[in-house]
Amino acid sequence: MQPSTEQKLWMYETMLLSRRFEETIEKIYLEGKTPRFDMAAGPIPGEMHLSNGQEPVAVGVCAHLEADDIVTATHRPHHQAIAKGVDLNEMAAEIFGKATGLSGGRGGHMHLFDPRVNFACSGIIAQGMGPAVGAALSRKMQGKPGVAVAFIGEGAVNQGAFHEAMNLAAVWDLPFVAVIEDNAWGISVAKSDSTAVAHNDVRAAAYGIPGHYVADNDPIALFQVAGEAIARARSGGGPSLIEVETYRLAGHFMGDAEQYRPKGEKEALFAKDPIPKMRVMLIEDGTLTESSADDLHARVEARVQEAIQFARESRDPAPEDALTTVFHPVA
Repeated sequence: MQPSTEQKLWMYETMLLSRRFEETIEKIYLEGKTPRFDMAAGPIPGEMHLSNGQEPVAVGVCAHLEADDIVTATHRPHHQAIAKGVDLNEMAAEIFGKATGLSGGRGGHMHLFDPRVNFACSGIIAQGMGPAVGAALSRKMQGKPGVAVAFIGEGAVNQGAFHEAMNLAAVWDLPFVAVIEDNAWGISVAKSDSTAVAHNDVRAAAYGIPGHYVADNDPIALFQVAGEAIARARSGGGPSLIEVETYRLAGHFMGDAEQYRPKGEKEALFAKDPIPKMRVMLIEDGTLTESSADDLHARVEARVQEAIQFARESRDPAPEDALTTVFHPVA
């Protein structure tokens, strides 16, 4: 299975949109936080986790998804939210904590929620597994279309929630796919220091389902593997497990000194940056020219600036709305 010209263009544009959005957010996030880093200062307070380098995982999978399909993501969710079609203006506003955000500014960047495109994420490790499997079960019980995909990190595979959810997905033969983003680091702990197996796709055997490993952050290879897994789920064939070798080009969070990384690791990863690699590939195969690639970049830049302007100019939430649309016990 090879992506069509349209799919390759969508994949590259979406990767570029995610990257430029995050690069812009990164600069704004640092406003007011220097020279002494103060996480609470600036227009975007709190933690910020960037997905720079992991864009191929989002597009390789989401290229196959439809409106009825469900995605749950992690605390590093921007690339998947954008690939699933979450409104960029409202997403930016949510990150800025504005009233026009996806959740009125209540959730922030780790809790993006857009039911219009069936997307949610959580800051809790492995938390998206249960809701995604539950969504797959609901689709099967109601006879409705839709495949559920849970994106998780390689560290989340060592959580009980992962195993419990995978077991039930297999027992109930659900339309579900788990996608593991292996960026080699669980915060500051190397995968080799925390996980007994080199590649988590082998864990699929414990549930009697197919397991796949995609090396070198390759969006085209992932497109092929994900296409098979999602088609299998749609046809009633049950769940699959995919692990993707990807690269975290930033720290675990903004402000992370990254002293745990071996010397030269980041430089080597930037040399394998998937976005320039894909641009070269698309020019070489005739999908793009240098001119059309530059035009696409300009369109993406304009879209990002539109979203940022929308967020900056949006109103702050009213204090009296602080307890609306959130759970609180009734006296």
